[in-house]
Amino acid sequence: MTPPLRKPKSAPGSRSDFVYGGLRRAIIEQALMPGDKLTEDVIGDRFGVSRTIVRTVLARLYAEGLVDMQPNKGATIAQPSLSEAQDVFETRMCLERQVIARLAEKVTEDDMESLQRHVELETKANIHDGSAAIRLAGEFHILLASLSGNKVLARYVDEVVSRSSLILALYSRPHSSDCSINEHQQIIDALRQGDGQAAIDAMDHHLKAVADRALLSSTSDKHRDIRSILDRYAS
Repeated sequence: MTPPLRKPKSAPGSRSDFVYGGLRRAIIEQALMPGDKLTEDVIGDRFGVSRTIVRTVLARLYAEGLVDMQPNKGATIAQPSLSEAQDVFETRMCLERQVIARLAEKVTEDDMESLQRHVELETKANIHDGSAAIRLAGEFHILLASLSGNKVLARYVDEVVSRSSLILALYSRPHSSDCSINEHQQIIDALRQGDGQAAIDAMDHHLKAVADRALLSSTSDKHRDIRSILDRYAS
């Protein structure tokens, strides 16, 4: 039985943001995988919005490199090539070094508490909710960037972190999330000690470890129920 349409109680702009947030979260949590087809009618039905709103959202995700759009073929979740993946991680490392360098000069005790609380959330999610753990791992880096005080830098970090999620969905081999959590804690510890270079080194080590854990895989499931996946993000 088809579930009732969702009808967000908001103006069109807010509806667009609602759908954008749901789809983006589904991509980052790797519920939607690279290559998955995004049909306008299916998205509109699941989120209870018009095709016009869906097209606006897909264009926004396309601009961020999260969705591919081709004439007469529609939209799919982006599938970064291995070369693009290497470029993303190279760029990400440069950006996040700058984040840590800025943060080391201005980090406050409140900032440290925010970072520590976030790692605690990661630890809990790692036990109970794998999808949330994936999202929170990326959001740790976005939080660091936002605390740096440079909004432009934070925006670019947000974008490369999101693209990294696609890369890991395509190329990652199984590994323990504990690795990332421990590496995040090492970055916090170095910042708390006021050792900017140690914090930068910890970030470099962490991002290299993330990249090293990537391995080409062809085990993606081609018969995925996109409707059921979207239902989880449209409620």
